[in-house]
Amino acid sequence: MPAIAKLIRAVFRADALLTLALAAALLVGVNAARAADKVSVGMLRFVSSGPLFLAMERGYFREQGIEVEPRFFEAAQPIAVAVVSGDIDYGATAFTGGFFNLAGAGELKIIAAQSKEAKGFEGNAILVSNAAWDKGFHELKDFPGKSLGISQMGSSFHYQIGQLARVTSFDLKSVTLRPLQSLPNMVAALKGNQVDAIIIAPHLARPLVSAGEAHLLGWYSDYDEYQFGGLFTATKTAADKRDITQRFVRAYQKGCADYAEAFMQKDEAGARVFDARSDAAARIITKYVYPSEPEDKGVALVKASAFPADARARLDIGDIYKQIAWMKMEQLVGEKVDPATTLDLSYVEGHFNPPK
Repeated sequence: MPAIAKLIRAVFRADALLTLALAAALLVGVNAARAADKVSVGMLRFVSSGPLFLAMERGYFREQGIEVEPRFFEAAQPIAVAVVSGDIDYGATAFTGGFFNLAGAGELKIIAAQSKEAKGFEGNAILVSNAAWDKGFHELKDFPGKSLGISQMGSSFHYQIGQLARVTSFDLKSVTLRPLQSLPNMVAALKGNQVDAIIIAPHLARPLVSAGEAHLLGWYSDYDEYQFGGLFTATKTAADKRDITQRFVRAYQKGCADYAEAFMQKDEAGARVFDARSDAAARIITKYVYPSEPEDKGVALVKASAFPADARARLDIGDIYKQIAWMKMEQLVGEKVDPATTLDLSYVEGHFNPPK
């Protein structure tokens, strides 16, 4: 009997310990769920947003205790405005004159890099309408006297035509710029021959060319390189919510590393190389960029349209200084804007090309 009593007591004690352990585990789970920080991120449905898509889908933000709500926009400038207003917490998109003015006024901070234009990678495409092509618009030197559809004055497309004018030696003032406010409007205007040309992301350009709705004049990266996009937040968020911003950037960097591993490999001849990692990443990205396309077609389009990006999300600082200088010259950015005030370089180590 004593032995049986001891056994019964042992069983009850084990049950009690198991119950306590289960209760503790449940409590930890509940607390963890409650502790998840919810943030909203503004972005475009572009392949260049791929690091964010990968970080979301592969759980990198969850690992950092962050729940991300993606917010999709039709142009870059409204993302900066939404961050300043507090409507969203973070943004990742191309730099614009409006962005630099807000950052120069102390409202925004660039904290990491997004994609860039680089030699050997096909980035933004320069497209010509069918009507303009038929009239002989076949080369960059033919731009004078033509019209270019852009999203807004001071947009990345405005900056790019300015740099194309510089490297090709034509007068930017000879090109009529037509602000159309959004990417869909730009595409529609080109298809309808309402503008002679647009400069646009490759995932939007390729379907137009393949459908015979536009002609490819060339790739921007054939002529120039630049840091066109970044990850940014409100200055107050960068200063007062440093812990969550650090965790956000760490998750984002893991997405950047995956993106670079998938899409930036080249062989000895300099040709881009894709493998199973590329297909896996492209399948995730195509859900956001090409949701209506069959998966196989979307994967192929993503791989063909992947901009280069740094695996650690490091910025080309000198190029940001260059962009602001050009925009000042074009009176798109205020003379008092100090490029240094637009940057918070404390979140990512080892940025490129610091000004001397």
